[in-house]
Amino acid sequence: MAENLKDFTFPSILFRLFLAMLSGAVIGFGRSRKNRNAGQRTYMLISMGSALTILISIYEYHMIYGQWLYASEFSEVKFDGSRFSAQVINGIGFIAGGTILSSRHQQFSGLTSAIGIFVSACLGIMAGSGFYEGVAVSIVTVIIVLEILQPIEILCKRKIRNITVFIEFESVESINGITDSIRERGAEVREIDIEPESGSGLVSAVISIRMNRKNSSHSEMLSSLAQLDYVYSIHEIIT
Repeated sequence: MAENLKDFTFPSILFRLFLAMLSGAVIGFGRSRKNRNAGQRTYMLISMGSALTILISIYEYHMIYGQWLYASEFSEVKFDGSRFSAQVINGIGFIAGGTILSSRHQQFSGLTSAIGIFVSACLGIMAGSGFYEGVAVSIVTVIIVLEILQPIEILCKRKIRNITVFIEFESVESINGITDSIRERGAEVREIDIEPESGSGLVSAVISIRMNRKNSSHSEMLSSLAQLDYVYSIHEIIT
């Protein structure tokens, strides 16, 4: 049965398109559940579209060296099936780039969504070409990376000594008290980027801090800064 699916037949085409749709759905489900830029249907369509380009490539190959063989000999048609997948990869870069957004506080969002779109396209290409083993392994690894490793990644980031915080405070003069409070905990202020005043009249800044090796608790640092009278809000920036 598996070998029959390797052949270019109608049941094989249906299976490849279904597998491509399933691959996109697996990636899209996790991203849409987290309210990311691209939804589940977007990933499914990208994966299916990529599979279709490969199926078109295979179809042309069979026709050129089959029913169109007599005509192709006179026209000297040269077939290169790899150009279809190459164009998909090039085109998907524009789509993926559109999901990356630059937001406030030196943050970029949509990077994982962009990579997910790229991976979805690659899975579609593999499904369309009949590389079922690669699709199966890739789906498992994608689930591990997107779902299982994310909490571990966040936990590790909260344990490293470098921390970047966004803080809103009363006035520019308050920055000295904030930096003094940071240094009192044995930490080092690496960089301060004061942002333009917002409509609220508060001053905000992004501060990069290098924590002390013996006192590297992110939550304790945030808590100590939040207790300052002139600090109105503070949160850690996790990229």
